[in-house]
Amino acid sequence: MTNNIYPPDHLLRKWESLIIDEEENVDVVLYEAFQAGADQELDACCEWFRVKGYHPEVYRDLRNARRPKPPSLKEQALQALALLKVDASTHGLGFDSFAIRRALESLPD
Repeated sequence: MTNNIYPPDHLLRKWESLIIDEEENVDVVLYEAFQAGADQELDACCEWFRVKGYHPEVYRDLRNARRPKPPSLKEQALQALALLKVDASTHGLGFDSFAIRRALESLPD
């Protein structure tokens, strides 16, 4: 495992091109580069756990904790519905979300 992390040449060329050709805002390129470095560091940490003989669940859990999957569209809709119901109740508006919630819950994840 190396102590230094460098971006691969193809990413450097891509980012240089985006900045020089002004196809992308410099901040966006910097964020992408920062994320790529963080991802590379996480990969190195997971590899270290693997080489040291840790159970795969350890580095899988680390990866899941550091790069959680965003909520599905279904989960987002259920959360939005719950907020809508609370907001409606707070303002004295009756709102029965049962049918909408059931329809959303029946959708595949």
